Amino acid sequence: MPEMRFVVRWPDETVTTCYSPSLIVREFMEVGGEYSLGEFLERSRSALTIASERVRDKYGFACSNAAAQLAEIERTTARFAGMPDGTVRVEAFDPA
Repeated sequence: MPEMRFVVRWPDETVTTCYSPSLIVREFMEVGGEYSLGEFLERSRSALTIASERVRDKYGFACSNAAAQLAEIERTTARFAGMPDGTVRVEAFDPA
């Protein structure tokens, strides 16, 4: 399966590189796209869930790295809960 990384900039200007076991993220986000915290979380949740299911279909088990990445995104978005106007910007897509 083709893996990928997606680089995001959080509301406090920190940059994080996120992992996906599938290129599906490209269908849910675009480079240069800015998403509200809630929208970014939902897009990430959808993309990483599909990616993990693709791993399950191919190998017979879900992708623990996708689940860990989603948990990290959930923790990070929660840190910014007090910033209702905060956005997340997708900076880049990189092959793994």
